[in-house]
Amino acid sequence: MLKEFKEFALKGNVMDLAIGIIIGAAFGKIVTSLVNDLIMPVIGFLTAGIDFTELKIVLSAAEMDAAGELIKPEVALMYGNFIQTAVDFVIIAFSIFIVIRMINKMKRQKEAEPASEPPAGPTETELLTEIRDLIKKD
Repeated sequence: MLKEFKEFALKGNVMDLAIGIIIGAAFGKIVTSLVNDLIMPVIGFLTAGIDFTELKIVLSAAEMDAAGELIKPEVALMYGNFIQTAVDFVIIAFSIFIVIRMINKMKRQKEAEPASEPPAGPTETELLTEIRDLIKKD
């Protein structure tokens, strides 16, 4: 059973999948940074400084006692986070679309290119003639 697991785990498909997940996670962090640090501030500026992550509908306000201790936390629908996540998704999906489109374009170009034929070598008659001439020299 251990041998079968080792064969399964070390197959190319599993390794490719693992690499894809690692790169995908890193790509997700890059896109999140792009959205949080570059795109959303511009959108916030255009919408008079609204920070989308702070948008919420309060269902129940937080309750504090006289000493300022939290008795009951706030209950709210954080729809701003949903907007942020939706923007992240759209950017990630568009980025993946662009990458796959480029890959498909390269595949189509490669398929459209005529198959290169190996360089024409000497014919059988030419080889036999050359061998005969070499034998005559000796």
